[in-house]
Amino acid sequence: MKNYLDLNRQSWNARLASHVASDFYNMEAFMAGENSLRKIELALLGEVTNKKILHLQCHFGQDSLSLARMGAKVTGVDLSDAAIAKAKEINDQLGLDATFINCDVYSAKDHIDEKFDIVFTSYGTIGWLPNLDQWADIVSYFLKPGGHFVMADFHPVVWMMDDDFTEIKYRYSKSEAIVEQLNGTYADTEAKLEGTEVSWNHGMAEIITALLKQGLQLKDFQEYDYSPYNCFNKTVKLEEDKYRIEHLDDKIPMVYSLVFSVAVDR
Repeated sequence: MKNYLDLNRQSWNARLASHVASDFYNMEAFMAGENSLRKIELALLGEVTNKKILHLQCHFGQDSLSLARMGAKVTGVDLSDAAIAKAKEINDQLGLDATFINCDVYSAKDHIDEKFDIVFTSYGTIGWLPNLDQWADIVSYFLKPGGHFVMADFHPVVWMMDDDFTEIKYRYSKSEAIVEQLNGTYADTEAKLEGTEVSWNHGMAEIITALLKQGLQLKDFQEYDYSPYNCFNKTVKLEEDKYRIEHLDDKIPMVYSLVFSVAVDR
């Protein structure tokens, strides 16, 4: 899939208008001051005032800008030129000082010439990347000595299932690329979209091992039997920002989180 970057860029560009207008992203509340980050990643990130944060695959910037509102100095990176243009527009409207860069993760070294206290990524990110060793190299490269990598994402078990969570459709671990046609989007299932998207499944061993191979130190690994987002079919709301697949209850992990650190004397 040599053209996967172009296909996925077009796919995410096509989603943007429906995402910005959706109840899922609730731009009205966000512009009024609501923090878009969820409890899971907020607890992992801790105090971010005056911290330099690189946010990989930031979409149109809500989480990046939430971090900026919390006092961090944020650089957001995303493949979608339309999303980055929107992020810059919102940044200006809010009077914040976040920086947004349009590039794919693998080429970030060509666009950014600084190191960060925290590298952050969350929810639906690495599935768009074919090579996690290359991804982990990017994470490690941009971390200062003593810095941390913080990640929260949907669990690989979730990506094994069909859309209605009634059968196992895909392999747990990476094999060939998964090529699908756009059919709505998680933020608006009725959106009329056209295009092709390309993704890969990555198991926990592949994810963790790729980061360990860079010399990063695993500090925390958690699994959660719920999703903080209502972005799947057949869900039931347990409480605010806590959803499960109704017929599966608490039987599967839906999210995992990782914290890695860099040795101070690296």
